[in-house]
Amino acid sequence: MKEELNRNYSELTEFILLGFRTSPDVQIFLFLFFLLVYMVIVVGNISMIIVIKIDSRLHMPMYFFLRNLSYLDLCYSTVIAPKTLATFLSKDKKISYNGCATQFFFFALCVGTEGFLLAVMAYDRFSAICSPFLYTIRMSQQACTRLVIGSYIFGGINSMVQTGFTFSLHFCGENRLDHFFCDVPALIKISCTDTSVNEIVLFILSALIIVTTTTVIVVSYAYILSTVLKIPSAHGRGKTFSTCSSHITVVSLFYGTVFFMYAQPGAISSPEKSKIIAVFYTLIIPMLNPLIYSLRNREVKYAVKRILLRKLSFH
Repeated sequence: MKEELNRNYSELTEFILLGFRTSPDVQIFLFLFFLLVYMVIVVGNISMIIVIKIDSRLHMPMYFFLRNLSYLDLCYSTVIAPKTLATFLSKDKKISYNGCATQFFFFALCVGTEGFLLAVMAYDRFSAICSPFLYTIRMSQQACTRLVIGSYIFGGINSMVQTGFTFSLHFCGENRLDHFFCDVPALIKISCTDTSVNEIVLFILSALIIVTTTTVIVVSYAYILSTVLKIPSAHGRGKTFSTCSSHITVVSLFYGTVFFMYAQPGAISSPEKSKIIAVFYTLIIPMLNPLIYSLRNREVKYAVKRILLRKLSFH
């Protein structure tokens, strides 16, 4: 029996992404929707990266982290969207075994790194508001670079562990993934071997990342709130806390969807629910993040206006 499983496993060279099983008309609508959202993601995040890079007034730790957030949003949506768009228009919905593993590795890397980066951004706001005199020392360029590299290292460890555990499973010839990209719940569902260890590892890793990063975020904002409430004027309190509003919105969206998708033991039981939530965090959140920061952040809005006025003056 074990030899037969090993033989079938070794013969599996590709998966079929079932995606959204709907009528051809709905498939076209979904293709146009995904295409529009992906175009907004690309334009929005590249614009954010360019604005932060060319405007010297945004050469601060907060915007250094924001630029890296835009890189991550652009990367992990690009890992998913092009292949998904291709499957909407083609009858060939295949993805190679290695391609599936690669897609999942980079997706898990970017999502895990983003979780740690959001915690770093909360620490940055804590340092700026609660310890302004020590801010330039705590958040020097070298320190900021180390924090970003650390986020990538922890995200990479998470990705390697999850990819290693997931693609050590046996699939025994069943290669139809009830999803629009290679994700752990869909892969676990088609495995023909005991997946209890994988489900426990998925739950523990997701819970560990969520607990550690949200602890940093919650503690940081508890100190921030305590400091803001000590400011005598309402205008001063509002101005200080407004620098955090965009980050709080992004954190709520990101951690809310990740929790519902991965940090519940029964999360893999509903494929349709998983697909809807997956659309939200693979496409909608990367689309919203640059919009949230550009619309709710005064410095970014002013930077965009300065760049546009500079261009108009040249003409």
